Amino acid sequence: MNLLIKNAKLFYDNKISDADLLVKDGKFERVQAHLEPGNAEVIDADHNLVAPGLVDVHVHFREPGQTHKETIETGSKASAHGGFTTVGAMPNVVPVPDTPEKFQKQLELNHQNSVINTLQYAPVTKDEVSTELSPIEELDKLGAMAFSNDGHGIDNAQTMYSAMERIAALNSTLAAHVEDQSLFDHGVINQSKTATRLGLPAIKQAAETSQLARDLLLAKDTGVHYHVCHISTADSISLVRLAKDAGINVTAEVSPHHLLLSDSDIVTDDANFKMNPPLRSEFDRAALVAGLQDGTIDMIATDHAPHAKEEKNQGFLKSAFGITGIETSFPLMYTNLVEQGIMTLEGLLQVMAVKPAKIFGLQDAGQILFNKPADFTIIDLDQQYEIAENDFISKGVNSPFIGDLVSGKVLKTFVNGKQVY
Repeated sequence: MNLLIKNAKLFYDNKISDADLLVKDGKFERVQAHLEPGNAEVIDADHNLVAPGLVDVHVHFREPGQTHKETIETGSKASAHGGFTTVGAMPNVVPVPDTPEKFQKQLELNHQNSVINTLQYAPVTKDEVSTELSPIEELDKLGAMAFSNDGHGIDNAQTMYSAMERIAALNSTLAAHVEDQSLFDHGVINQSKTATRLGLPAIKQAAETSQLARDLLLAKDTGVHYHVCHISTADSISLVRLAKDAGINVTAEVSPHHLLLSDSDIVTDDANFKMNPPLRSEFDRAALVAGLQDGTIDMIATDHAPHAKEEKNQGFLKSAFGITGIETSFPLMYTNLVEQGIMTLEGLLQVMAVKPAKIFGLQDAGQILFNKPADFTIIDLDQQYEIAENDFISKGVNSPFIGDLVSGKVLKTFVNGKQVY
């Protein structure tokens, strides 16, 4: 079936202009100021934004093993609701897909149950917590998007160095959750006045920055593409900036919650504000925004981490880390960055679609390109609405942004020319 999207405010070739978009046999066919429908089904975009499907390189879909939190089906449908058509799923499921057999089964689950393009990370080490490396070459051959032990730092330097060497030889990516466990030391909140006021064990910033500094030097020696997950401190930004200036092959992502919130926003013992890394100081938050503006941070990624309600209503000490985020990401970023003049809309689409796809080598994602899969979303930038728990498709409603008034409502999302939301 052919589709003609009429009267679009189209993000194409890195700029926004009024145009029509033709989709033929599930692929982008033509962009023109005015196109006749012929035998195509016509969708009137009504001068709303038509953009390539958004790309999130960091999500948790929880299947297998934790399906009370999320499933591939609910996570992928939630992604489509948020305007995302391609995501990278982290391997911290049960069991961890750390053998070719388990990884192949995970790929089959993703293919069977996802309504979008759910790509799969492979673990760096066995079970994500050992010093024994996964069969990296075999997992790469099966189609691993990249390698990550997300949820765990790799404390052993030799393990990290060996992993980097092998991943570099494959021209793949190591996406690191930087966390020195000895410095993290069972903390639940950033080391700050808020931690003292609430009487909660604190997480030192050095738990992130010390391991990041080590890893950047190892990346320099090995030449690996080293990607920093959910960067959260001003010192980390400085380290990445220095590394980029030194020619180290490093990229970084930041989550919406670290851009918008700081530990000063934590008024009560509310675990909807508990995430890892934790919300940092207002100084750190401002540094993250500046890092996104100047290109030190390459992309926005949600770290979508749904949990069941009973896992998040026990206060900071006992509740799980993480918040749901993929359905709220674009409206929160558009409202707080674009409408506030911090970024242009084109700049936001760069860091939420174009750059993540380009950096991770996803040739079929992130842009409207002829003869490529027609993955796109239609968004009403002017429509204001309140983020409401009842609107979530994800099983997880654990968000500190419920009740916020935002602009930028996703109206429709398409994958391979087929409407999935």
